[in-house]
Parts: sequence; C-alpha cells; structure tokens
Amino acid sequence: MTFTLACGDVMPGCAARFEHTDKQALLGQVAAHAAQAHGLVDLTPEVVAQVESRILQSA
Repeated sequence: MTFTLACGDVMPGCAARFEHTDKQALLGQVAAHAAQAHGLVDLTPEVVAQVESRILQSA
C-alpha cells in the first residue's frame, strides 16, 4: 500500500509531492516540509485534518 499527498492540494501553488508506504512516515515528511517551506511549525488539529483528508491511498 502506498500513501501519497500533493502539497498543492493543501497549500495552493506548492509543487511538492510525497509518497511513502507508511502513513506516519509520510506525515513526518509533510510536517518537515510544512515547517521548512511554509513556516508552519505548530500544526493545528484543523490543518492536520485537512492534510489527512487529502492523502490518497493505493494498493
């Protein structure tokens, strides 16, 4: 199973894409990117929910 996320689905204009077989590892990559590229250090529950709703899962 693979989990994917296009950052632009959450942050319009961002071309970063993430893919991992482990959802928690993917979220870690996304959090690091959010801090570095977008200055989002403290992710609110609303932001986390928005990110999680945009993660695609494929076999």
